[in-house]
Amino acid sequence: MHTSYIRHQLHIYRYQVVLVLLFVVSMASSPAVAQVDGTLNLPRFDEEKWHFGFLLGLHTSNYRSEYKDDFVTPSFDTLHSVVPPSKMGFKIGFIVDYHIFETLDVRITPTVSFNQLQLDYRFTNGEVIEELRDPTYVELPILLKYKSVRRRNRRMYVLGGINPAIKAASSKEKESKDRLLTKGYNLSLDVGVGMDLYQPLYKFSPEIRYSFGLIDVLEDQPNDFSAPLRSLSIHTIAFYITFEGGPSTLRRNSRRRR
Repeated sequence: MHTSYIRHQLHIYRYQVVLVLLFVVSMASSPAVAQVDGTLNLPRFDEEKWHFGFLLGLHTSNYRSEYKDDFVTPSFDTLHSVVPPSKMGFKIGFIVDYHIFETLDVRITPTVSFNQLQLDYRFTNGEVIEELRDPTYVELPILLKYKSVRRRNRRMYVLGGINPAIKAASSKEKESKDRLLTKGYNLSLDVGVGMDLYQPLYKFSPEIRYSFGLIDVLEDQPNDFSAPLRSLSIHTIAFYITFEGGPSTLRRNSRRRR
């Protein structure tokens, strides 16, 4: 019984487990992690006020739903539950980082997030209706990054901040009102942890971040899909790989390409 329960939990959170494993493996396999007594890479990197770069990310997202009080009334006696499974997506974006002092940065990371969000409507007769949406969000996370003291070519960090997002227009959603309708914006609280790994020409950072939805994204246009729900929020766990350089490293890399 206990073993089957563990397997069930791993099946539910399989995407999150994969992302955490990717984060651990990426840090453990990096040359900079193993380099303890080697050359100090980018020794003046943190003296520069501005850093720029880009990021790539994989994430899993799911709705967190809250039922209406009417859900326990006879009007919903054929609907057993509404279950939000986790679905994979990916992100791409840019990094603008300002160095405040030795251990604190503020960063803005304009990002395009490609999502899949689903609700499974499970009925008492065994029927399941899957309502899958694939919104694209333009996000603008504003984050504070608190860093440990640099140890040779690596340093740990934690970060947190707010993440406002606007949904890109979707022609499919406008075509039919007989679908789950959500608002065109979102706001989340982002917290994460990562490691800066200083390479000879750039800084590479694996990072894992959790986004906690702060607002109800359920559109106020009742239909069959929204009828049993009081609210919906979006929660995401993401694994990022970031690449950064300062003005001097960017100029040096440009000269090398010539």
